[in-house]
Amino acid sequence: MHQTCGQILRYTVASGRAERDVSADLRGAIPPVRKRHFATITDPNAISGLLRAINDYNGYFVTKCALQLAPLFFVRPGELRKAEWSEFNFETAEWRIPSEKMKMRVMHIVPLSRQAIAILRELQKLTSNSKYLFPGVHTLSRPMSNNTILGALRRLGYSKEEMTGHGFRSMASTLLNEQGWNRDAIERQLAHAERNNIRAAYNYAEYLPDRRKMMQHWADYLDTLAKGSTA
Repeated sequence: MHQTCGQILRYTVASGRAERDVSADLRGAIPPVRKRHFATITDPNAISGLLRAINDYNGYFVTKCALQLAPLFFVRPGELRKAEWSEFNFETAEWRIPSEKMKMRVMHIVPLSRQAIAILRELQKLTSNSKYLFPGVHTLSRPMSNNTILGALRRLGYSKEEMTGHGFRSMASTLLNEQGWNRDAIERQLAHAERNNIRAAYNYAEYLPDRRKMMQHWADYLDTLAKGSTA
């Protein structure tokens, strides 16, 4: 807001409507916005334990599926819990999230690994009568609560300082970068901000072949970790 006001006031000075940019008086007086960092796990040995804990989760089956898909998709928690069956295409192995559901308001493609499809097939047997993959416990007309995954992680013994639903994104980003995958493909798969919104609207499929390979590799790697190997 400070930057925007400064731009406006500098224009008023340049156009003769004001004598000076008074927003400069606030420089240093307004504290900078601090980015919020979500707790995550990036050590392979610790991820191995987390994945095994998720696979042993004995709570509500729909919640277990959400926990299993969270690291495979590494989308934002809100995008995951609001997922609808109509957005999935098993033939093309894609989940296409509409732009209105995305933080950046650009349609997003999540390639489906074989492991993800297997989980989705099992989940479909239980929730196909709802438009949502993860309907609430008490009603099929609304998605699960935004605290469901977080609560499940807590029941598995992970505190808010150790792991969050959003932390699966940092987990994937860190390890995929360490493994040498194309940084631009990783950023596109994370659906991070595109500076040029018009360009972003047309580039949702950018690096898609690489992203398909990356997502299958990531699922295979998580399988390896879940079995207890970090090699």
